[in-house]
Amino acid sequence: MNRRHFITSSAILAAGVSFPNRRKVRDIGIQLYTVRKEMLADPAGTLKQLAAIGFKELESARSDKGNYYGLAPKEMRKITEDLGMKLRSGHVHVDNDWQQSLEQATETGQQYIISAVLPSQGQTVDHYKESAEAFNKLGEECKKAGLHFGYHNHDSEFQTVDGTVLYDVLLKYTDPSLVTMEMDLGWVVAAGHDPFHYFSLYPGRFPLWHLKDMDKIRKQSTEFGQGQVDIKGLLQHAKQSGMRYFFLEQEEYAHTAFESIRIDYDYLSKLDI
Repeated sequence: MNRRHFITSSAILAAGVSFPNRRKVRDIGIQLYTVRKEMLADPAGTLKQLAAIGFKELESARSDKGNYYGLAPKEMRKITEDLGMKLRSGHVHVDNDWQQSLEQATETGQQYIISAVLPSQGQTVDHYKESAEAFNKLGEECKKAGLHFGYHNHDSEFQTVDGTVLYDVLLKYTDPSLVTMEMDLGWVVAAGHDPFHYFSLYPGRFPLWHLKDMDKIRKQSTEFGQGQVDIKGLLQHAKQSGMRYFFLEQEEYAHTAFESIRIDYDYLSKLDI
């Protein structure tokens, strides 16, 4: 050790300064809606490109070609597993094809099946109570099938009606053992609310995340580091939230979809949390 290094190290120790254990972000996931056009055009080729970037965890989204972009459930499972990736979750519609969606989800080996819309329209407290009851029933069906049912928010759930935030109604009246809350962190921030508040008030309720950066003025997603979402701070609170898997999602781009998600992936992979 040279003299300068010795003096610097001694001064740090004398001052009682310590550096916390830091770790890199691992097992980065992606919501396939991010590459929706590419998945419709060439699902196998697009998945191969995602694997080459380094993505490990996947969440699908229903498309014009079905829940898996024209692939049969078993095809989807084989392609992703051969590429070293895992389909963890999928967004579906709760409609006349619901039972088929359940069967397909079990064939893919995924763990979660997610709805991103309420059963019916209505921005009232009573409607959200009714929706919570419906979600509990869907959760029971999924549990029997070996799946977890969940709900994904946008910004409309954070409207305040009669002094109550509607999203809070869902949290209060859904059974945590039956209904997973997939929090879209970007939409929470865009709606003017604080994800950290929800992590503190409802610890462990958010095992799935959509992680996105948002331009709050335009209410559009953007490349990581370009918006107003505290990406690093959120990841540091992953344990408090109960997060098991997170899926990068970007819906609008300053570049091509793949150029933008490479920026996002590089941003996450360089973070110390």
